[in-house]
Amino acid sequence: MNAGTRHDKTRALGVQVDVLSMDQAVGAVIGFVRLATLAPDVPCRIVVTPNLDHAVQLRENEQLRAAYQAAALILADGMPLVWASRLGDRPLPERVTGSDLTPRVLAAAPAGTRVFLLGGSEAAAEAAQRNVAARYPGLVLVGRLSPPRGFEHDAEWSRRIVLAITEARAQLIVLGLGAPKQELWAHQHADRLPSTVMLCVGATIDFLAGTVVRAPRWMQKTGLEWIHRLLSDPGRLVRRYARDAWYLPRLLWGDLRARGR
Repeated sequence: MNAGTRHDKTRALGVQVDVLSMDQAVGAVIGFVRLATLAPDVPCRIVVTPNLDHAVQLRENEQLRAAYQAAALILADGMPLVWASRLGDRPLPERVTGSDLTPRVLAAAPAGTRVFLLGGSEAAAEAAQRNVAARYPGLVLVGRLSPPRGFEHDAEWSRRIVLAITEARAQLIVLGLGAPKQELWAHQHADRLPSTVMLCVGATIDFLAGTVVRAPRWMQKTGLEWIHRLLSDPGRLVRRYARDAWYLPRLLWGDLRARGR
């Protein structure tokens, strides 16, 4: 179900990433949204934003690889992907994080765009909906859902989500379920959804709600945001970051071998 984008791609830690700046990525997503508005029968388009952890998971997870192959856009959320791309002849111009992309898209979306929030806690989703309505008054917030843990294994919950999105006639879905759950769910159910654009953007709903604070801008730009996240949630992230660091040399070596170096 690939949407057939024509952007150049480059290999970064084994992931084929679209070579786009933030402005270009926003423009591409807005193009998808406009098409969804004009042609309700076009396929659902999925935007994924990989980081180093996604690259590690893609080594072992065949379903996740299928989801990535079907994605309309693959944008580098993690600085390690940007750095790795510089080993080749088509380096990524910059990092395009889901948490930065989403507000930019919301600000640029045509007036009347119908937006649906899927993910986050009930309180966070409610706060995010309230903040989005205040900051982007031209948009139409048509719904929100906060599925419980493990919902992806419950066919009734997935049916409920698809029905809610369909009845709301959503054109842009901010999907904040965490990886790889959000990518897998989007890929598995895209064919049952109307013409929509799904942004798989992790904790972005929490950022929109203001319940989670991002790292200072200088840490984001220098690739040190992971330190801020680690200190904020060490119990969850220490093991993951250690595993990712162990795999990083293998991924870099794979890129070099693929380029014949």
